[in-house]
Amino acid sequence: MSTAIKRFLSKESVANVASSLIAIIVGLIVGFIIILVSNPQQALNGFNAILFGGVTDMKNLGQVLYLATPIILTGLSVGFANKTGQFNIGASGQFIVGAFAAVYVGVKWTFLPGALHWCVALIMAMLAGALWGLLPGILKAFYNVNVVISCIMMNYIGMYMVNILVVNTVFDSLKNQSQRVAETAIIPKMGLDKIFRAGNSSSSVNAGIFIAIIAGIIIYIILEKTQFGFELKACGLNPDAAKYAGINERRCIIFSMMIAGALSGLGGALLYLAGSGKGIEVLDTLAQEGFNGIPVALLGQGNPIGIIFAGIFVAYLTVGGFNMQLYDFVPQVTEIITAVIIYFSAFALLFKNFIQSRYGDGVEHKSEAMPVQAGQQGGD
Repeated sequence: MSTAIKRFLSKESVANVASSLIAIIVGLIVGFIIILVSNPQQALNGFNAILFGGVTDMKNLGQVLYLATPIILTGLSVGFANKTGQFNIGASGQFIVGAFAAVYVGVKWTFLPGALHWCVALIMAMLAGALWGLLPGILKAFYNVNVVISCIMMNYIGMYMVNILVVNTVFDSLKNQSQRVAETAIIPKMGLDKIFRAGNSSSSVNAGIFIAIIAGIIIYIILEKTQFGFELKACGLNPDAAKYAGINERRCIIFSMMIAGALSGLGGALLYLAGSGKGIEVLDTLAQEGFNGIPVALLGQGNPIGIIFAGIFVAYLTVGGFNMQLYDFVPQVTEIITAVIIYFSAFALLFKNFIQSRYGDGVEHKSEAMPVQAGQQGGD
């Protein structure tokens, strides 16, 4: 293999994309095997549905973007915290707390005029999510409490607290969920409902997808183009070295968890302010969107731009899974297949390490060149 090709394959961005694609292909192969075992007669039709169900018509494509919106933001939440050395498994609690704040504002604060109503609802959701990420950040920064443990506890506290608050403030007893928000609190469609439709039926997609994409771009700029982002990543890579360099580790941990929480809270707001009729159900079940953000972050290799595409892909699989039911596949099989494909996304890092170790020989990396130069200067 030529040196030029080795250099190309050893690039981190290329390795990221290649490893994610390998994970997707392996997951799809295993998914096909499951389809074949569960219903051999309809296996090809079922597999075709999951591959192309998201683009059979414009409405389905719109539903892909609608379902992608919240998991892009929870994926950004997990990925952002991971870049700074924290595993934010508390995205589910932050998501539902942010969702309640948005729904409460959407139902009760009808005195807010026009667009100001949904804007304030989004801001309140971000503040609520940031608050829910703050406590695990403080516990980690000042008392070295494991973030995973504190986040898990905050998930359950958030779930039960929101159940109580919904019942006592914005409850629709007939539907066992929160009331519908006011029209002024619904995220604008921006004409997307006219584009993504099939016949007289339109999808639930709205401007939320643009907000999610903008959030991803902003997070990318923060991490890659600002001093603050450099400090956060430095603490994640080597806390001791960052502390020696004068970086305030406690400040980085707290701000990292607060920003991660704000992103999850925003995701909850965008889901429940979409005008799709979906309300916060009073159930003893953690918000699945928060956990879906973990494989999205893994599949996107922690890169904010990659997470945007990973979120759309996972939503695409979900819509394709819905279409599989047309071929006598029970919903449980659909969920298993989607879960298997998502599960293999966790191996993306393993594939990435293989690619870099296999094709990275003889290629100089910046991270490796710096200590060599320092050693040479010391020898001189």
